[in-house]
This record gives sequence, C-alpha cells and structure tokens, in this order.
Amino acid sequence: MKKILAIVLAALMIAGCCVAFSSCKGNDGTIKIGLSGPLTDSAAVYGKGVANAAQMAIDEINEKGGLNGIKFELKVMDDVNDKTKVQNNYAALVDWGMQISLGCVTTQPALEFKTLSATDDIFFMTPSASADAVRSEANGYQMCFADKKQGVAAANYVNGLGLSKIGVFYQSDIDYSKGIYQEFRNNLSGSITVVEASFTNQTKTDFTQQVSLLKDCEFIFMPIYYQEASLFMTMAKDEAGIKTYYGCDGLDGLDTVLDLSTIPQAITMLTHFKADANDYAKTFVANYTAKYGTDTLNQFGASAYDCVYAIFGALKKAVEAGKTVDASTSASEMCDILKNQFNGGYEYTGAVTGGTEGKVKWTADGFVNKEAQVHVLKEANS
Repeated sequence: MKKILAIVLAALMIAGCCVAFSSCKGNDGTIKIGLSGPLTDSAAVYGKGVANAAQMAIDEINEKGGLNGIKFELKVMDDVNDKTKVQNNYAALVDWGMQISLGCVTTQPALEFKTLSATDDIFFMTPSASADAVRSEANGYQMCFADKKQGVAAANYVNGLGLSKIGVFYQSDIDYSKGIYQEFRNNLSGSITVVEASFTNQTKTDFTQQVSLLKDCEFIFMPIYYQEASLFMTMAKDEAGIKTYYGCDGLDGLDTVLDLSTIPQAITMLTHFKADANDYAKTFVANYTAKYGTDTLNQFGASAYDCVYAIFGALKKAVEAGKTVDASTSASEMCDILKNQFNGGYEYTGAVTGGTEGKVKWTADGFVNKEAQVHVLKEANS
C-alpha cells in the first residue's frame, strides 16, 4: 500500500512540475512553430498559401532529419483576418507548447500578436505582415518588406520612369495603404505631379468618382489589396487614358479574382518574389504546384517558406556555435538564441524571395534587407 501511495505521489509531483513550467508542453519530441492567419473569408488565399508553404518547408526539413534528429511541427489557427480572434488563437498556441512563431499573415492581427508575444518573449518572424510597427518589439521580425521600405522602393522605381504626372489610389483608413503611400510621397521626386484618389472600408464598393478623377493619369500607383484593385480595374477598363497600374505586395492574388486578360492596361507590382528569379524560386514553384496546385501560389507563401528555412538555418548556426536547442528548449530561450543570430549578421542563402542571388540579411534594427523586384502581372494590350 505504501509503495502504491509513493507511486501516486511521484506522479502527482511530475504533473505539478509540468503545470508550473510551460516547457513541459513541448517535450513530445518536436520543436513547435505556431501561426495565426486567415484560412477562411476574403483573405484566405493569403493564409492558405502561408500555411501550405510553411508546412512544405517543415516536411522537407523533417525528411532530411530535422535539427540533429529533432523534428519540427506546425500548428495553424484561423483568425479570419480579424484582430479580435488573435488573443484566443495565441492562448491556444501557447497552451499547445509553441516555442517559435510565424506570427500572423496580415498586419492588423499581427499588431495584436506582437503585443501578446512580447509579454511572453516568444520569437516570431511574420512572412507578410508589413507594418513597420510589427517590428517595434525586440522579439518580432519580418521576411517581407516593411511598409516604409515598400514605399521607398516604389518611389525610387517611379522616379526613374521619367513621368511628369501620376495618379495614386489608396485606402485612407488602414495602416498598410496609408503607411506605404506616406513613404512613397516622402521619397517621390518633387517634379512629379500627384493626383490623389482615396477610399475607406465603408466606400469600397463603388469607385465611380475615383475612376473619373484618375482617368487621365497614364500611370496609377495602387498600394492597396487585390480585391479593391480588381473592382477599380474593372470599372476603369474602358478608360484609354490609363496605361499602367503599379502596386505593392497587396496585389498578389489579383489573378484569383480577376481575369487579367479582360484588363487592357499593364499591371505591375513591387515584389520580393518572382517565380523565375533564381533556381530556389523555380524549385519552390514546381514543388508547391505539384503538392497544392496554383490557386494559392503567391509571394505570401513563398515568404513563409523562407521564414521556416531562415529560422531553421539560424538554429543550426546556434547549435554549431555550442548552443543547446531541442524540444524542451523554452520559448524564451529560443527567442534569445534566434535574436542573437538575426541581430548578429546571420545571412540566409537559398531564399526563394531573395532576388537573383537568393540571399536575405537583416539590418541592425531588425528589418529585412533584400533585393526588391518589379513583377509584370500582364503587359498592356497592343
């Protein structure tokens, strides 16, 4: 009887330790990576692309033996691109044992996730939430260009086109569009006249006035998301004065909601992912298409794929330098290890979003530093 009682007491003590220390949650042999993103509703093409590509990267790493035999595991929660869903998702992921995170897919949820994860010291690298404020906590990183970087890069590109007047169509009540446009204007040549047209979430169902305002602008910069871009382009397709549309990463997915052949104008975008930019990108596209088809193939997913491999590479470097990383490493310890790598000059080679050379670095302030490219979604009709 005493022996049985001793066994019961020992079991209770072990259970108590696991309640007291969250690292026990991760002790099932895998390193756990969490993600919150839109798997349903209008932004689902982004979330599904990210979830698919991240899982594909993890599968590839695990098939090659993981991190010195330790496998990785991904858990994805649906936030429907709604920041009010993030707190519950985050709590569920922490309870699951999340040690590292890909944060959120879109900006507003990511800003909520940033605050929560900073309190718990959980490292995250978002593939696609581009607001500069996402990086305002020491535990947060981006694989995508921050909005400021996109605005600067877009302005530099437009400055080199020799234009005297352009149109701008943006959404005035979201940080993504406002942030990019502000930096674009700050860096645009003063010799270029800008015709502005804007909209809000309440007025995004009819762009008649905006089309009328911009119809004589040959070149229109559109730092907006693809759903609204689709409506504007459809309403303006008979305006012969408009020759070219130019957007940022929000235009990715446009071809999923719009038959681009019906739009006579050229459509281009600033991007960090081109399917033929390098051999890594070509291989990623071939493998992703074979596994998931083309409906959710986009730069958000390509960026998530790079996130996983960049994190894996940084952990591998840390282990080579003598750090201990395994399934029982706490989230806070993981965070310190990864910050030391990404703030210490770590370079990820093999990036599908790394331009022609396939290389990604991070600046001293934690922002991503890589080649910006112009992607032609379609040429103008002849």
